[in-house]
Amino acid sequence: MRVTRTLRATAGAALTGALLLAASGTASADQVRKDLWPLEAFGAQQLWQEATGKGVTVAVLDSGFRETHQDLTGQFLPGPDFGKATEAEGAKHLSGGQDIRDHGTAMAGIIAGHGHGPNGSQGVKGLAPDAKILPVPEYKNSGQATRWAVDHGADVINMSYGGDLAGDTCESIQYALKKGVVVVAAVGNDGWSQKSYPVGCKGAIGVGSVDQYGEASDDNNYNSDMDLLAPGVKIPVAMGKSDSDYRTSADGSSAATAYASAAAALLKQKFPDLTPGQIANRLVKTAGLAQAEKDKHLKLPDAHYGYGFIQPGPALRRHIEAGPAQGPLPMPDDKASQNAADKGYDPDPPMGGKQAIMLYGGIGLGVLVVAGIIIAIVVSVRRRNNPRPQAWG
Repeated sequence: MRVTRTLRATAGAALTGALLLAASGTASADQVRKDLWPLEAFGAQQLWQEATGKGVTVAVLDSGFRETHQDLTGQFLPGPDFGKATEAEGAKHLSGGQDIRDHGTAMAGIIAGHGHGPNGSQGVKGLAPDAKILPVPEYKNSGQATRWAVDHGADVINMSYGGDLAGDTCESIQYALKKGVVVVAAVGNDGWSQKSYPVGCKGAIGVGSVDQYGEASDDNNYNSDMDLLAPGVKIPVAMGKSDSDYRTSADGSSAATAYASAAAALLKQKFPDLTPGQIANRLVKTAGLAQAEKDKHLKLPDAHYGYGFIQPGPALRRHIEAGPAQGPLPMPDDKASQNAADKGYDPDPPMGGKQAIMLYGGIGLGVLVVAGIIIAIVVSVRRRNNPRPQAWG
């Protein structure tokens, strides 16, 4: 039985259902760089000899952005005319102490942060540091935001948010794919099997969170929308309250999605003629699993692991046939929009974490204490099975 963790702080939870980032604590710029474990796991210095994202535009559809953050100056392209109004509308639904620019700034930094200080040695550095960010505020206007991004030069679209299906969300993703744009979306952090969108739309690459030991987060939503995993546990991030604002540890599929989008940007630079499906094919064909999961002989794609965690180095370096334009993941056809709005529906899904809490919430504090003990045991066992961080070069 998997242990799900559903009681946690979520930044911007009111925005489009959920902005999937939990952050805590402040950090110095030096400490931020030291704690950026994904760069070491990916072998970033060697990776950047292959590609840095130069010439690639990643549209980040999100809450808002601090474009003057010291780790992101010069990385942003002009945003849409509707951006400020969208940010203002989203800000109305924030809890106290939150900044509408926090989440989007964090995602942009993971993708294309360049750091600051001598040779950019401090602060956040992204996986695709030479990519450009197209900032597109999103609050219940996913279809409009997606189409605008496509029409203004996006090569990759990052969607680190989720909620109910609304408007022409899936149709707009289909529009992006037809124009050759890679779409990457978060699976969500509720620990349940219930579907959400935009990740539920065909053609969106669904990404969940994994830690440095290669273990999928128990908070990940799990269903047929899970395609890949990427780093999303204890990620230091740039934040939006000031030009030098950071948080020590962000958790969730939001951060994972940003890393997967950055990986797609690297691939778009090196293989500009590949279709979105063929980019996905490279990520899928080179995905990895920790030894503990290999020993389980999982049938892939697995609801919790998808095809495994991304490995950008092998994805860039290995000889892989381009394959069919559609790629290995479910893609939309040209028929009615309902066909684009379902990557695989479970008519009787298992009960997820939040559903269980709503049903059994009256059991009380004792259940939470027991759950905490179980989580501690599970984490301890995982660490014994995986004593060293996973290398994903």
